[in-house]
Amino acid sequence: MASTSSHPEEDYSCPVCCDIFKNPVVLSCSHSFCTDCLQRWWRENILKECPVCKAIHPTENPPRNLALKNLCESFIRERQRASKRKRNSTDPEDLCSLHAEKLKLFCLRCQQPVCLVCRDSKKHTDHSFRPVDEAALDHKEEVQKSLKTLQEKLKVFNEVKTNCDQTAEHIKVQARHTERKIKEQFEKLHRFLREEEEASIAALREEEQQKSQMIEGLNRDILTLSNNIRDTEEELRAEHLSFLRNYKTTMDRVQLTPQDPQPVSGPLIDMAKHLGNLAFRVWDKMRDIVSYTPVILDPNTAHLLLTLSDDLTSVKREYQVLPNNPERFDCLAMVLGSEGFNSGTHSWDVEVGDNTDWEVGVLAESYQRKGARIGPYWRIELSEGEYEAHSSSGQFTDLSLKQKPQRIRVQLDWDEGKLSFSDPDTDTHIHTFTHTFTEPLFPFVLNFDDTVPLKLLPGKISVTVDRHDDDVEYDYDDVYDDEDDDGQSDIES
Repeated sequence: MASTSSHPEEDYSCPVCCDIFKNPVVLSCSHSFCTDCLQRWWRENILKECPVCKAIHPTENPPRNLALKNLCESFIRERQRASKRKRNSTDPEDLCSLHAEKLKLFCLRCQQPVCLVCRDSKKHTDHSFRPVDEAALDHKEEVQKSLKTLQEKLKVFNEVKTNCDQTAEHIKVQARHTERKIKEQFEKLHRFLREEEEASIAALREEEQQKSQMIEGLNRDILTLSNNIRDTEEELRAEHLSFLRNYKTTMDRVQLTPQDPQPVSGPLIDMAKHLGNLAFRVWDKMRDIVSYTPVILDPNTAHLLLTLSDDLTSVKREYQVLPNNPERFDCLAMVLGSEGFNSGTHSWDVEVGDNTDWEVGVLAESYQRKGARIGPYWRIELSEGEYEAHSSSGQFTDLSLKQKPQRIRVQLDWDEGKLSFSDPDTDTHIHTFTHTFTEPLFPFVLNFDDTVPLKLLPGKISVTVDRHDDDVEYDYDDVYDDEDDDGQSDIES
């Protein structure tokens, strides 16, 4: 067997306890750990994940790593033989530099090895001594305790570094994904503006052509009249006999007197129609391609069992690999809104559809993200076919609904301390919480159904124009509303 002494001790150290492997096992991700260390780690974590790379492992009994076990045992034997050889060799460092005697004692006051002559010297009068072996054991024990603390600290640092590495990689993925979506959104706006530009120029060209045709018609009438006058004058200058022969034709031509031309209506391009409030009119048309959602979900808070849509308004139950950042929920399949409310009134709609296991409500900023539910919250839920209202203060109410709601409207009046839930389709009140709120509240949704997503619905966009005060306002209603019968949102003048 090749010697193992050329390998550093770290190659034979467990990443959890930082000591030489004892009964090592290997995971499917190729990382190895002491059997006891891995079992303790898994008892402290719900998911059977690798302590190094966080990969999920389905089995609780990973196979033993016999090759690594043999290497570790060989390493320990080699280290013991090397230690024995070192003890049997005569090292000049084992002799006192003053008396060339072997260092057999340890001065407790001076904290250094001494020989028997040093012990009897004046320099060490009234000092206490211990045999070197005894003193070494005592001091090694002390150092071992301190080393254990450092090893535990190293373990923490390694765990944090692993999560930081995952976070750094996830940041790169987020940045690339976000950049791609930004470009897609702006390309959609650019395409809309290009189409509007082409339509505006086409309307201008059409009016230009119409105006030009009107003027061309007048020119044709003038040309025809001028030709008739010229021909008639030529007939008048002709010989009498020739004039008489063509008299009837000449009189017919002279008697065809056209009506007086009417002033051409609007002979110039209607620049006011094409340029007046151009930017506003295009902006107003943008309502057909843009939407406003009162609550946007924050992907950095989403549990790893949840996946958000690209526009951050819909959430479905689907596993993904995510870093365990401080904002993320690690126990409940929950995601928060991106903005907290600490004043005013707010309203948003959640489409629950046929989802059979959901929660909708708000929770306080101090709510614990890791582990069990700890912190203020207020919610309604559907679980096992029953509708219920819950709050962290212990309030519990069974809700009797005549029909299953497809949408839940949440209305928060932070200043008045009211949180209401209703069915907007039937205009039916479901439940109201009253409480004196003291900190920011975040909307949240919780989805346990792996077949039906939950979706935050967009609000209604309306335009108000006050012609007297020359004010133009865009209003975003906080709740979704159906469009008018003509398919357009309301515009008030």
